[in-house]
Amino acid sequence: MLARRAASGDGDAFGILVERYGAPARRVARAILGMDEDADDAVQDGFIAAWHAIARYDPTRPFRPWLTRIVANAALDLGRKRKVRHTVSIPEHTASGTVRPDRATDHTLFRERLRFALEELPERQRIAVTLFDAEGYSHAEVAEVLKVPEGTVRSYVFHARRALRRALGAFKEDAP
Repeated sequence: MLARRAASGDGDAFGILVERYGAPARRVARAILGMDEDADDAVQDGFIAAWHAIARYDPTRPFRPWLTRIVANAALDLGRKRKVRHTVSIPEHTASGTVRPDRATDHTLFRERLRFALEELPERQRIAVTLFDAEGYSHAEVAEVLKVPEGTVRSYVFHARRALRRALGAFKEDAP
């Protein structure tokens, strides 16, 4: 088991774990921070912190929630440091041969509206719904990451979904 080897100080095993969990960790950090550059910084900080804390990892427990909690903490810390609002430029659109320009615009508008709706959610709801719906974590794993009871996670996800449905309601009417 890689996590067990990493916990005993095997740097190569930890490197494999970083490769395996890097993309999901980045998505979690992105959900918390809202910006790719900040998410990259938080993931790097989180992995460094995880390496320093690897001796405290309990190999009888799942590795992914342990690592995700560390990355989430790093993202939350970074977010507190960077409270200044950042502007987001409108992305340039390039039409592809497979997506009609109107559909590409709809997708872009939906992504922007979804990003805004996620940013408007309370932090814990945003983290819970992202981990549960986008990353496939179980309620129990999200509860471990957030250090709250599993029922609280279910409530966070419920309320987040309801808020997202309200915010994205106009797109439902346009769906095929």
